[in-house]
Amino acid sequence: MMSAMNINTPSTSNMRDEAAIKTLVESVAILADSGQFETLEQHYAEEIHVDYTSLAGGEPELKSPQALISQWAAVLPGFERTRHALSNIKVQLEDDHAIATADVVADHYLGEQHWQVSGHYRYRFIKDAGHWLISAAQFNLKNEVGSRDIFATAIEKAQVEPPSYLKRQVTIQTVQRFLKALEDHDMDTFNSLWADDAIQDMPYSPPGHPTRVLGKANIVALYAQWPENSANANFTEQLKLYPMQDPETLFVEYQGRVDIVPTGRRYQQSYGGIFHVVNGKIQLFREYFDPAPFAWAFDLKP
Repeated sequence: MMSAMNINTPSTSNMRDEAAIKTLVESVAILADSGQFETLEQHYAEEIHVDYTSLAGGEPELKSPQALISQWAAVLPGFERTRHALSNIKVQLEDDHAIATADVVADHYLGEQHWQVSGHYRYRFIKDAGHWLISAAQFNLKNEVGSRDIFATAIEKAQVEPPSYLKRQVTIQTVQRFLKALEDHDMDTFNSLWADDAIQDMPYSPPGHPTRVLGKANIVALYAQWPENSANANFTEQLKLYPMQDPETLFVEYQGRVDIVPTGRRYQQSYGGIFHVVNGKIQLFREYFDPAPFAWAFDLKP
């Protein structure tokens, strides 16, 4: 017979989950204060219910991890130091869902300015493939000391040299816009994404097709007939992004499917590409592809 002492003893699994969630709550503060935004993003579910209305007003929002962390990365690096001190962390478990609460005192320093806010966090979690992820975050304000004017200065300082996280987000978004503009025949957007001194390399182009195009004007001219010559284009359905150590450089893999209007042939291609993007403008696009399907689809003569 089980002794009365053991009836309410938490299981090892529950204890392990509780420890994981408490560590996750603590990690959010540590990673935000240390500017490790790429790692911080990985702790969130695909969609997060965010409620900071007691501090900032407005309405609760649904955000992607990228949108939430980008918002933090646009201001926190502008402070000389931030510290989110957590205490009294409590966890409630229910199968693959959980709630955690914690008290917080957050200090923000910039020169002689200091702003402190204290309150209470309430997080919701889901368990995905054995990992706990934050699906909701709410902050309830209790007290603040100092002026919020410190934020305007911090944002200005952060804009001078954006953190690598924000640069990487700009690079990814620019490449996605580039490929989507080709799909949609949106040449105004497509043309606007190139730097004036841009380079497009195509080292495996078939004979008669350029292997390197220099300058925005020449690249724009190269694609000028794209809307008339293509239909039903798809480049983003199987897009895979591989961030590099340099946040302004991105390697991509994608499949291309396009109907070539002048020849009536379907062009299917597997691509690899390297993009170098600075301030939202493509400076280098090096594109790798098999020249044989290209030559066939466009009916290029040897």
